[in-house]
Amino acid sequence: MRRPRATTEYVVCISDGGYRASLVVRRLYRRLPDSVALRRGLLRVIDESGEDYLFPRELFASIDVPHALGRRLATAT
Repeated sequence: MRRPRATTEYVVCISDGGYRASLVVRRLYRRLPDSVALRRGLLRVIDESGEDYLFPRELFASIDVPHALGRRLATAT
């Protein structure tokens, strides 16, 4: 049986790619949908500043987050 897909997606940083002030390796980041960026090899994520920016896709790995956890992460401050 398939789980319902969470509306919020998360990625884990596997390399800071020189963006040390913006990204922390092994930290979860909320990914925002951006099909244009994706076609260009980029991901839009909310970084350490709390703002969304584009970063190279190879700096991240997609992860499956259970729906209930995804909702809690999205509302955490």
